[in-house]
Amino acid sequence: MVSYEVSIGLILMVIILCVGSLNLVEIVLFQEQFWFFLPFFPLFLMYFISALAETNRPPFDLPEAEGELVAGYSVEYSAVGFALFFIAEYANIILQSILIVIFFFGGWLPFTDPWFASFCFCLKVLFILFLFIIVRAAYPRYRYDQLMRLGWKVFLPLSLAWVLFVSGFLLAFDFFPVFF
Repeated sequence: MVSYEVSIGLILMVIILCVGSLNLVEIVLFQEQFWFFLPFFPLFLMYFISALAETNRPPFDLPEAEGELVAGYSVEYSAVGFALFFIAEYANIILQSILIVIFFFGGWLPFTDPWFASFCFCLKVLFILFLFIIVRAAYPRYRYDQLMRLGWKVFLPLSLAWVLFVSGFLLAFDFFPVFF
């Protein structure tokens, strides 16, 4: 499923262009004045939907046969095998939530105290996890062709247009950060 992964890369490229660094700490500190969620709301939506598809969460869990509608491939496993698949799936969801918070919601900001910063970060991650759960409960499944159409014909052109727009804006107004 390359279609939404390419869009994720292009969306992250927009953020890296604005910050001028691949360092996650610098990306978070750059968001002290305003979170990237505000000016890049369409990118946030595309990233969130692509993260849903990346984690194989409903509505993008793509059942292939009628028997797989119950629990997919995990019906075949029991005990430790099932537990490992289950833990890996949810670890991926938590990782995507953490990345969304770092890239779009300012990470641990606005607090400088380590305890408050950790608490704020965890609250933001829990909010994104809540969004993952709400989307699972609220939307019907997509078919395979619908997901590919969404990835290739909608997200890829839009994310590429955002890369061109942001880089053109930064170049036109001489806002490009200096890469060291």
